[in-house]
Amino acid sequence: MKKGIHPDNYRLVVFKDTSSDHMFLTRSTVETKETVKWEDGNEYPFCKIEISNKSHPFFTGKQNLVDTAGRIEKFNRKYNRK
Repeated sequence: MKKGIHPDNYRLVVFKDTSSDHMFLTRSTVETKETVKWEDGNEYPFCKIEISNKSHPFFTGKQNLVDTAGRIEKFNRKYNRK
């Protein structure tokens, strides 16, 4: 690994997925002002995120299907194509 190009402030941080209320502890360099008490009794920096593997459609299998037929018809009507 090259020296001097990687951040030195890696530490344990708790992330919370706000859409599924899932929390996990991992190492990160994210800057936070909040802290939270984790399951092990220690206090860690806390960061809220909007999406994680517990709420992302790719991982949950609950993908929204796009109405492609409706989009094609709308395009054709807009540009008068048959």
